Amino acid sequence: MMDGYVVSVADALELRPELSDIAPVPQIPRRRERVLDMPDLDMGMLDFLSLYGCELQYVVGEKNSIMGRVMQPLNRLRYETRFIRAAETCISDTDGEGIQEELEEAIAHKTEALPVAVWNATWGVEEIERLFTLSQGYYPGSDDDKVLAELSSGVKRVNQTVRGLLDGNTSEPLDYVGGVHQLWQAEHRAGQLLNSARLMTARLDDATALLVKRVEGVPLCSGSESEEPPGELVEIYTDGYVGGIKDYLDRIEHAKEALIKPLDTLAAQQTETMPSAFRDWYRLYLDTGNTDSVWGQLGSAVTAHKERWRQLLSQCGTSLQ
Repeated sequence: MMDGYVVSVADALELRPELSDIAPVPQIPRRRERVLDMPDLDMGMLDFLSLYGCELQYVVGEKNSIMGRVMQPLNRLRYETRFIRAAETCISDTDGEGIQEELEEAIAHKTEALPVAVWNATWGVEEIERLFTLSQGYYPGSDDDKVLAELSSGVKRVNQTVRGLLDGNTSEPLDYVGGVHQLWQAEHRAGQLLNSARLMTARLDDATALLVKRVEGVPLCSGSESEEPPGELVEIYTDGYVGGIKDYLDRIEHAKEALIKPLDTLAAQQTETMPSAFRDWYRLYLDTGNTDSVWGQLGSAVTAHKERWRQLLSQCGTSLQ
């Protein structure tokens, strides 16, 4: 669609079409660059707490089991929140000054490390790589938005949970998060949107360059008020751009608002924890407020393209709809 559009604009303007190379979007940083090391209590304190007779004894015991030592990020987050809640309950149930101090120290340690567990359970999971995979082509042009709605709802709910956890609410529900991760594993909308944003920017810029040549060259019309612009050119604008490409751009804009912006929020509210390897990728491919990002570039390309159409058609006294 986009290649044909550039060729059509060139033909109508009697110019030679030039299709620029489309720079590929880089993959989301590898998992080893996204996952942060999780600070843990020293074994002496863990062994001590595992002997103390309250719920914390069982929580620590699960962590020290063979399965507990290889916890997936989401399970590790569950453990960290359970540990803090259990330790807080233990403090209220004991009168021993020594054990209270040990528990307070453990709670402080776990609370400080909780943002790392939150990050690993969101941006450190394998499933996020599938959501952002670039191997599944471009964003669909059909009107089936059921998948988009499910993805959007899931990320927004995770954002609420993350906000609560970072504010100190360790009772935030986590049971649903696994289902959100499964949807990320099955769908690829974020990566498709990145591919489409880069494609649309490149081809709109190609078409805009053609319009600029004509705007700055021989006028399209002589200046007579009765003179109409070439019918072929008007058809390309009304049917090719407004009736086709703009519809697809609107779909991308809608999907950006529904999915990319919530994902932007999911990363932005964790900037203090965000690893450096992820930061540059986030700024260029996920930060919707950054004019240098693919989203800022797409917005600039759309604005410039429409302005050049306006300038060209206004030479014949025709205004855009």
